[in-house]
Amino acid sequence: MIKLVFCCRRKEGMAREEFQRRWLDVHGPLVCKLHEHLPMMRRYVQSHSLSEAMNEGLRASRGTAQSFDGITEVWFDDLESMGGDGGEAALAASQRLLEDEGEFIDFANSHVFLTVEHEILNEIG
Repeated sequence: MIKLVFCCRRKEGMAREEFQRRWLDVHGPLVCKLHEHLPMMRRYVQSHSLSEAMNEGLRASRGTAQSFDGITEVWFDDLESMGGDGGEAALAASQRLLEDEGEFIDFANSHVFLTVEHEILNEIG
């Protein structure tokens, strides 16, 4: 499995709660609605960060950069399937999702990359 990981930061001037509500209540359903045109997406998960106060201690103890407002994870079977069939409907759906993300995500201060998962410990499954 290949996983796209998108570490997201909200647009300037947008409260974290507003960002997370918009992401969950508008973008999430849009992903579900467009999934029929993007069947190569096997799984989609949003992980929303907790309050900045809670994360600040973690960040400070490690000297890391500012935390993200959340991450998106999207699973694909393999690199080849990520592009889908390249059909017009898939391209339009992908473009619609990108446009919607641009409404609430600060792309310049976010990060996106592809990974291969290596499970080390799993006490829940």
